[in-house]
Amino acid sequence: MSYTSSEWRAVESIADKAVEQSRTHPERRDLFLCHAWDDREASAAELYDRLKLNGASVWFSEKDVPLGTQLLREIDKGLLNSRVGIVLVTPALLKSIETEGIAEKELSVLLASNRVIPVAHGTTFEALRDVSPMLASHAGLDTAESSLGDVAAKIAAAAAALGDDDY
Repeated sequence: MSYTSSEWRAVESIADKAVEQSRTHPERRDLFLCHAWDDREASAAELYDRLKLNGASVWFSEKDVPLGTQLLREIDKGLLNSRVGIVLVTPALLKSIETEGIAEKELSVLLASNRVIPVAHGTTFEALRDVSPMLASHAGLDTAESSLGDVAAKIAAAAAALGDDDY
């Protein structure tokens, strides 16, 4: 994502603050990436990588759950220490919600926080509405309209705009 010089002047102090915060509070993240287990090595990993390339700090189970720890407890900590939840809505996630998998538990917490951005990828918001009308009611992004890279850049920019008080 490129910025004009005036745009960069507007976001530079926020970006600097985010860097300082990540140094002093390494457990905190801008974003929590909620995804289906089946997407962890493909679309979820790609979105994670693109968010990181755009400067966002992201809690991602594939990177943040140490071996030998309790998965649900680590997810709980990740949710606690993240400002915003990104829900990668794929056909696999829709199935996981219906079968009440771990993503369904994460989604419940994110919906209660009212800090959630759905990202439709390989599916539609109409299909999501059939499974989770509450999640579908949130403003989100669709990779059918923008590339995954553009979606990641937009989310990272939005996360950078949040202040330190947004935890």
